[in-house]
Amino acid sequence: MFKTRTITAALAVAAVAALTLSSCSSGSGATPSASGVDASTATSAEAFGGIDGLVAAAKAEGTLNVIALPDDWANYGKIIAAFKTKYGLTVNSANPNGSSADEIKAADDNKGQDTAPDVFDLGTAVALASTAKFAPYKVANWAEIPDGNKEPTGLWVNDYTGSMSIGYNSAKYAAPTSLDDLLKADYKGAVAINGDPTQAGAAFAAIGFITVQSGGTLDDFQPGIDFVQKLSKAGNFLTVDPTPATIASGETGVVFDWSFNNVAAAATVDGWKVTGLPGVAYISYYNQAINIDAPHPAAARLWQEFLYTPEAQNLYLAAGAYPVTLDAMITAKTVDQAALDAVGPLPDKRVTPTTEQTDAANALLSKEWAAAIGQ
Repeated sequence: MFKTRTITAALAVAAVAALTLSSCSSGSGATPSASGVDASTATSAEAFGGIDGLVAAAKAEGTLNVIALPDDWANYGKIIAAFKTKYGLTVNSANPNGSSADEIKAADDNKGQDTAPDVFDLGTAVALASTAKFAPYKVANWAEIPDGNKEPTGLWVNDYTGSMSIGYNSAKYAAPTSLDDLLKADYKGAVAINGDPTQAGAAFAAIGFITVQSGGTLDDFQPGIDFVQKLSKAGNFLTVDPTPATIASGETGVVFDWSFNNVAAAATVDGWKVTGLPGVAYISYYNQAINIDAPHPAAARLWQEFLYTPEAQNLYLAAGAYPVTLDAMITAKTVDQAALDAVGPLPDKRVTPTTEQTDAANALLSKEWAAAIGQ
């Protein structure tokens, strides 16, 4: 569940366009599919004559390679199972607990081999730095994805988000109602974030969340770093990466993580509860992209088509992750209303870092983080 992915906002579409002008040609060298279409250059299902043609081409390939998708992260176990059932393809899932950086490295290391990832699910910081590795593609319901959540040619597209939350072992700890509560002796050796914020998306988001909860802004993550330094000096901060096992054992008793991760833990660990804090919430989307060198380019494109259908988008929602086409599904009445009622709406007061804020935060964390926690 607790994969370490770099994640930030995907809002600066215009800025990204300038970065991606050289990214739109395929380098896969893939041969034409059985239909005679070179799937590696297809920018929509129309290249195959429609969805049915894409399905046929993907079935001819027979396989899809995904990477860094834990079964209990945003419901990917059920999403993959539904895809396999619907289309009959084999799905190879590599390195489920890998980071966004690991995904790109795997594409580089396995380029030209059948084992290379076909698709990516990335945090925006890594996505924006890797656009030359993506193939542009627009799914059939492209218009249902808000403009601010996609690169104009389809190099990357947001898929789901959560809000930063605090999970805690209610048998041992009271629900924190403010950051200052976590400085109390009651939380000695208990507080963890999901990874290293210089590498892991959920940890980066935790520092952003702590920053705005400390009265700062996303222009400067220093208040978040300073607070964690206080936690560390108080003996309350753990450098242990939380996992389902550390939560179940009680080793990590209080965890900053995405809402959908803490909700998943609450479903399996007795006494694990999830809370937010009053004030500003922190959200951010992950990004889908197709490997320009995908060994199974038709299957990669079919996977994208499937992920943006109401079926898959509602599976994200059922796990507590907000899908990118949520507004369109509500309008069309295709949303799983029971799941939406259970999750509740996204917080009205919420922030998401821009590309510029992300870059500045990454630079600051790289410089200050290790010293802040005494490493």
